[in-house]
Amino acid sequence: MSHPHPAPPRARPEFRNIHALRDLPSYRLPPAGWVSILHRISGAVMFLLLPFIIWMFDTSISSEYSFARFTSAFNNGIWLLPAALVKLVALALIWAYLHHLIAGVRHVYMDVRHAVSKEFGRSSALFTLALSLGLSVILGAKLFGLY
Repeated sequence: MSHPHPAPPRARPEFRNIHALRDLPSYRLPPAGWVSILHRISGAVMFLLLPFIIWMFDTSISSEYSFARFTSAFNNGIWLLPAALVKLVALALIWAYLHHLIAGVRHVYMDVRHAVSKEFGRSSALFTLALSLGLSVILGAKLFGLY
């Protein structure tokens, strides 16, 4: 009785550690990956700017005097911060809120559908990026007095 020769072992995939400074700049992240990373960043931005959000809300509704201080911060600056920097912080907050909201709706929609194609993931990610950036540009133009 002859024994057949066993099949040669299949080549195993090679996994290696990456070098962040060398490998990451050349890695092409798909749009869904960018949306995912920016969703986390936007959540962190909103959390870190929570004191600013509370200050804006409190000073905008407490009294006429505090509302005047609120508008003065955006027109003249506050403490050592110039007005342009206050507006940039507010614009970062606007972007973070819009991106987090739109990306969150995207995730909920994908969870409800249960089956998502690669193409839908890509197109919905591009839509999320375009809508959040587009609305941020429009609201930023208003914030900086362009219209």
